[in-house]
Amino acid sequence: MRILVVDDEIDIREFVQYNLVKEGYEVECAVNGRDALTKAAEFRPHLILMDMMMPEMDGREACRALRANPATAKTMILFLSAVCEEESLVECYEAGADDYITKPVSMRVLCSRVAAITKRIEGSEQIVIPMPKSSRLVEDRHSYISENGEVRLAVKEFEILKLLLSEPRIFTREEIFCAVWGQNVIVGSRTLDVHIRHLRSKIGDNHISTYKGVGFRYEE
Repeated sequence: MRILVVDDEIDIREFVQYNLVKEGYEVECAVNGRDALTKAAEFRPHLILMDMMMPEMDGREACRALRANPATAKTMILFLSAVCEEESLVECYEAGADDYITKPVSMRVLCSRVAAITKRIEGSEQIVIPMPKSSRLVEDRHSYISENGEVRLAVKEFEILKLLLSEPRIFTREEIFCAVWGQNVIVGSRTLDVHIRHLRSKIGDNHISTYKGVGFRYEE
């Protein structure tokens, strides 16, 4: 699998590249967001590990540009940043990031996360999750398929939708936070609202209902 590491700090680039190469990945590096666009077009990575704060073009701007390019629109993008305020996390997801890891992160944790992503990308079989009528989820592509075609979902969007489809009932915000982000991760309410808004824009506003003060439910 090809991985592009984007960070303006040379020590971090070289350290991450060295460890990922040891794990058997093909790795290239870029020094900022603008360089990342050029390298992504040439290298065609399966995964991009991107810092947020960089000169010339920061990670969020680069992520939006990558998503706007058909050649890289479906590339997995994982942010690595020391900035962990809720506002910054929301901006990353709004830019099109699939996931986020805060620095400092151990290489053991990072390699484990990359390995999990590799399995999803390289999975030879499609795990299809049945949905009402003609719609369905495809696990290995993290996509939603309906009579209107196929749309790709970000990792957290896919997990939220998968949870909402697991039972015909209202899921509280706390249940969604626990199932999608884990019990030990603190996530602000706005982060969930952003993901729900993105889901609605992709699968249709009428499929996810908000029950004020309670939570969300998938509607056929």
